[in-house]
Amino acid sequence: MYVIIDWHILSDGNPNTYIVEAKQFFNEMASKYAANNNVIYEICNEPNGGTSWQDIKNYANEIIPVIRQYDKDAVILVGTPNWSQYVDQALADSITGYENIMYTFHFYAATHRDDMRQNVQNAVNAGLPVFVSEFGICDASGNGGIDEEQSGKWIKMLDDNQISYVIWNLSNKNETSSLISSACNKFSGFTVNDLSECGKWFLKLMTGQLSLPENAGNISSNNQSNTNQSQGGNQTTYGMVNVENSAKVVNSWQADGKTYYQYEITVTNNSGKTCGSWKTQITFSENVELKDKWNGNFEVNNNVITITSVDYNGTLTMVNQLVILE
Repeated sequence: MYVIIDWHILSDGNPNTYIVEAKQFFNEMASKYAANNNVIYEICNEPNGGTSWQDIKNYANEIIPVIRQYDKDAVILVGTPNWSQYVDQALADSITGYENIMYTFHFYAATHRDDMRQNVQNAVNAGLPVFVSEFGICDASGNGGIDEEQSGKWIKMLDDNQISYVIWNLSNKNETSSLISSACNKFSGFTVNDLSECGKWFLKLMTGQLSLPENAGNISSNNQSNTNQSQGGNQTTYGMVNVENSAKVVNSWQADGKTYYQYEITVTNNSGKTCGSWKTQITFSENVELKDKWNGNFEVNNNVITITSVDYNGTLTMVNQLVILE
């Protein structure tokens, strides 16, 4: 059994915030477990909050030598920006001078789909060593609906590329991503009936009983607009570049007497020119409230949401950029 020793960041966002403490931690861990060849070190879980790849790389170049002074060849996992999703940025400027370095990618199948799979596939095709140190078959909240179809496509792609993956999470917490039912309080002697729906799915996967698709689906980022809730398809000129968007509903749920919809917004530059920033608008059929958002700056005005780029995704050539909002 392999063990991942993980320096877990979340609310701090940037791993450099507590780099002194991280060095102390990995000095202790590596000195203690250097003789164990089943130990993997994950030095920064899910950098976020606009943390750049350069921030992460600088941090990694400080932490990796701390581990290597004790353990010369253990696998070291390095997080990537935006909750360990932007492996393309690591590919463009990977860490040099060390062996057995891998880059982490995280996904939740009901939220992250074709575009994300394409990004991972592109990085792997270019030679980047990728390790999925966290995934779930529900949405990114960890507590939404299960998407077995997308989960199968993800596992198929990972298996085809021999990418290792670790599911979240082995607990009985009352949320979808937990593998054990919240009604179960056992510490041993588990049966199939003690597992959650997610746990039963994972057991089938691990025992070869899960039927996987023949391929990973369409990973060419061919998104279609969905007009069920959003009119989508708007066009905005920004910096002499025409930017188009398409919106599609990928999840919905009821909570607190309200209906929530989760959208994938694909922003595409079809101008043939490269822009350094962009701005686009989504018009809905009625007034909306914004609960959460990623990968952009958002402003709500009645039934219109205006999205502008952030520092890490402002440059658009002919590549789709994904913005997710709830």
